[in-house]
Amino acid sequence: MSETALKKIEILTQHRWFEDAMAILIGTSLVSFGVVFLKHAGLLTGGTAGLSLLIHYKLEIQFGLVFFLINLPFYYFALRRMGWVFTLKTFVAVFLVSTFSSLHGKFIDIQSLNAVYAAIFGGFLFGVGFIILFRHKASLGGFNILALYLQDKYSIKAGWLLMGADLTIMLISLSVVSFYQLVLSIGCGVVLNVIIALNHRNDRYNV
Repeated sequence: MSETALKKIEILTQHRWFEDAMAILIGTSLVSFGVVFLKHAGLLTGGTAGLSLLIHYKLEIQFGLVFFLINLPFYYFALRRMGWVFTLKTFVAVFLVSTFSSLHGKFIDIQSLNAVYAAIFGGFLFGVGFIILFRHKASLGGFNILALYLQDKYSIKAGWLLMGADLTIMLISLSVVSFYQLVLSIGCGVVLNVIIALNHRNDRYNV
């Protein structure tokens, strides 16, 4: 295939700005709703979201604020390695998750939520939300930036890298949650990262 034809295909497969905007809005809404599920059940996840939940449980600081602040150091790396467009989208995505995670509570009141259900469907919400963001060249900062960079650079699957980091964080959190909650949290992490590993692959999906 000629270089001209390849450039035409690349142009046709690029998302337009309003498509990116809608995708980021939907993806962050799903992820933030997953955060609501985990918080209500006292569960954790991995990455900077997991660290933020850990601090939230231990110090009773608002999750959204912690999540936004923890991600600040990673923007420099994202700018140097992934470009300003990716960095800007990621900054907006992190800001929206930080905001939406607090806003959901103003519109819904969950009286009862089974912990197993929260772990499974929280993982679904996180996984699908991440895929939407990844497909539109955005992330939620932190370890996601590093995982995406290594996948693009060395074809190392982002899902498996994130799974290793997530499991490490959740094991550290044993001082905050019960063993049962830890097991469910690990299950949630496995669910979301399997979704990413199966659906975010350079050899299968290009956009």
